[in-house]
Amino acid sequence: MTAEVDTQLDVNVSESIIDCSVLVPVLNEGRYVEAALAAMRAQRFDGHVEFIFADGGSTDRTRAILESWAQRDPRLRIFDNPNRTVTSGLNVALGQARGRWVARMDAHTRYGDDYLALGIARLRAGGTRWVSGPPLPEGHGRISRAVALALGTGLGRSGSRKWARPGVPSDAESELDSGVFAGVWERRTLLEYGGWDERWRVNEDSELAGRFLERGEHLICLPAMIATYTPRNSLIGLWRQYLAYGKYRVKTARRHPCTLRRQHLIAPVLVLDATMAICAPSRWRRIARLGLGSYGLVLGREGVRALPYAEHRSDAALVPVALATMHLAWGVGTWLGIARFGAPIEAVGRIARTRTSVADDASRSDDELVYSPSLKRRAGSGDAPGR
Repeated sequence: MTAEVDTQLDVNVSESIIDCSVLVPVLNEGRYVEAALAAMRAQRFDGHVEFIFADGGSTDRTRAILESWAQRDPRLRIFDNPNRTVTSGLNVALGQARGRWVARMDAHTRYGDDYLALGIARLRAGGTRWVSGPPLPEGHGRISRAVALALGTGLGRSGSRKWARPGVPSDAESELDSGVFAGVWERRTLLEYGGWDERWRVNEDSELAGRFLERGEHLICLPAMIATYTPRNSLIGLWRQYLAYGKYRVKTARRHPCTLRRQHLIAPVLVLDATMAICAPSRWRRIARLGLGSYGLVLGREGVRALPYAEHRSDAALVPVALATMHLAWGVGTWLGIARFGAPIEAVGRIARTRTSVADDASRSDDELVYSPSLKRRAGSGDAPGR
């Protein structure tokens, strides 16, 4: 941003009416936060915006970068997130928000400059209280590029409608299930729902979406609100990410049966098949290995299909590896989740029924309180602002 524009930002924003509050949980995002800040500050929105960062105790340059920018742009506010999780950070920021509208943004994602304006305009139009855009994976590094290619396949998306898809008109919109990516809401709507549940370390948006869906809400995705997402650039990081996804998807499905899709069951079945291929009696081992062989052929086909879209041929060669890592990690995470949280019997039974309705689960969200202690804290009462 130019010096001229920076000068124009010297107004005392804290004394202005804030129209939109952007909630940004951060922890060691030094590699990405400046690019994310540039995209946030470039938002074209007819109103006053504040950017609320909840820092979980970053040990890299994240805090220093944020404080440097906050000295030049009074729209940036920084608060401590002592519980260090994404959900507690979101609740810390929501508790400090002053705008009528709120949006979630992540530091490793770049949002279009009209993201806020489009989301708020759609909320004003009515018929929904949650508007989001699709993420577009864009790799930086060999593994990250392969993961981005993998997420462009049906095997990578696992039936989720939230991902950006080629050929979809920018003025179209679609309705989502619990597969959502960030979003824009009225602040009072999130407060009505109790914020994010801090018992969910990941899969937090899907858990919140489950509460929305159980009350008959419509979650709208606008292709024009596309955001560029940077996948993990290591197989270990990817494994840990999808291991947690699988584990907490079980927890989400137990609380909100409507959030489980048939595709979520494929990965744990794959892990079971791989286990049988090693440990089962000889006859069953042969059958299981035949299944694994078929799966390997499908992975190879996806690698070939990715070649025309790959920046380097080696990226496409890694697509089967990325897909297998995602699937096996999700599957192992699912079994770990079952061991920790219990089996999502009601959710699986719901899938097995030929006729189901989200309304069947409508009473569940009212029976279980949302755990959001960080939302109730305020500056000066144990959660001191960084500025």
